[in-house]
Amino acid sequence: MPAVVRLPAGGKALTVRAAADVFLDSLDNANTLRSYGIGVGKTAGHLGEARPLATVADDEIGGALEQLWGEAAVNTWNARRAAVLSWLGWCAERGYDGPKVPAWVKRMPPPDSETPARSKMAVDRLIARRDVHLREKTLWRMLYETVARSEEILGVNIEELDLAGRRAPVKAKGAKPRTRRRGVTREDYVLEPVYWDAGTARLLPRLIKGRTRVPVFVTHRKPGPGKVIAPRDVCPDTGLVRLSYGQARALLDAHTAIGGVPGTGWVQRRCRCTRRCP
Repeated sequence: MPAVVRLPAGGKALTVRAAADVFLDSLDNANTLRSYGIGVGKTAGHLGEARPLATVADDEIGGALEQLWGEAAVNTWNARRAAVLSWLGWCAERGYDGPKVPAWVKRMPPPDSETPARSKMAVDRLIARRDVHLREKTLWRMLYETVARSEEILGVNIEELDLAGRRAPVKAKGAKPRTRRRGVTREDYVLEPVYWDAGTARLLPRLIKGRTRVPVFVTHRKPGPGKVIAPRDVCPDTGLVRLSYGQARALLDAHTAIGGVPGTGWVQRRCRCTRRCP
């Protein structure tokens, strides 16, 4: 059963230290508390513990992360960034005014990846081609800017997009399902936000124009008769269905194949950015 957390009195304004303490007090897993305590505690100390959280700018959060862990190992960077994301997201969900982790502070690809990422110039050249459809342009740009896995981005729905904040929640690799009392598993998962930059921000509104719900990335043809599709994967406005990983992989291969030979093109992992900053 989740721990009952006593919120500090005095409205919705918290100091940086108080916001950190009340978030950490809400964690009931010792390992999570130990890991998050480092990221949140050091970030709070860097920002100034006595400051009102509402006076901290987004870029100050990014600057603190860069100064504290910008030269750290990839796994350390990702862990500290995740801790601060959870902290600020927790505060926002409870109505406390405060900053967000800025879009330019990106999650890094795992260090054990055997596939090197393509350069920004290579991705730009591909997306600039006139024979590439808007759907593919948006998908590949989004993969590059968010550093997310293909399955994560293909699973995003229109109603989940925060176009103003340039972010969306995704089910990250290894995400664990939320649980009810007595261990009964629920269907929803713990989500992590991904952030994109100006390139994706320009393309997304054009891609989803006229559609309001369910998949962001859909096929160009309706499914054949008799094919069973989950309601979550069907666009109610057009009847088109969610683009699958296999279809997206084939499209990228077709546009990048060497000499037009199938199977010689890029893989989608190579569209992921290797840097934290644009």
